[in-house]
Amino acid sequence: MNIEYDYSFDLPRKIVWKYLKDEKVLRNSLPSCKSFIESSRGVYQAEFEINIGPIQDCLTLEIRLVDERPPSFYQLVVQGKGTLGEIDAKAGINIIELQGESKLTISTDAQLTGALALAGQRVLEGAANKGLEAFFRKMEKEIKMSLYKLKKRGR
Repeated sequence: MNIEYDYSFDLPRKIVWKYLKDEKVLRNSLPSCKSFIESSRGVYQAEFEINIGPIQDCLTLEIRLVDERPPSFYQLVVQGKGTLGEIDAKAGINIIELQGESKLTISTDAQLTGALALAGQRVLEGAANKGLEAFFRKMEKEIKMSLYKLKKRGR
């Protein structure tokens, strides 16, 4: 399954880069996240509830950030499983800055097994795009709230 997705932040790239890897911002931004813990630098353990039509499960995931090229690129490697199948995915995340805004582009290749694979490309792709949209909108709010708190404290 391949997913391409773009999102524009009304923030400079340097700020987006910093907060895309902030554990608190990530945890607060992820929809249906039951747990999200950094187990070592750039490696996260997570649990997510999924509810996509007939697909309802809890996935346990390991998420690794690799091949970092600050402040413009990194790759996510996601491996996990639930009762309905397994996922093995790689996502390239590119960030370019255009006139003070940051355009983020994600290109994902995911291999699914079990009922997850049977759900089909179209159903899961549509749900993934909705999830990514919700995630990045929430993340932008979280980043702006963090910046506001820093400014309020005089940092």
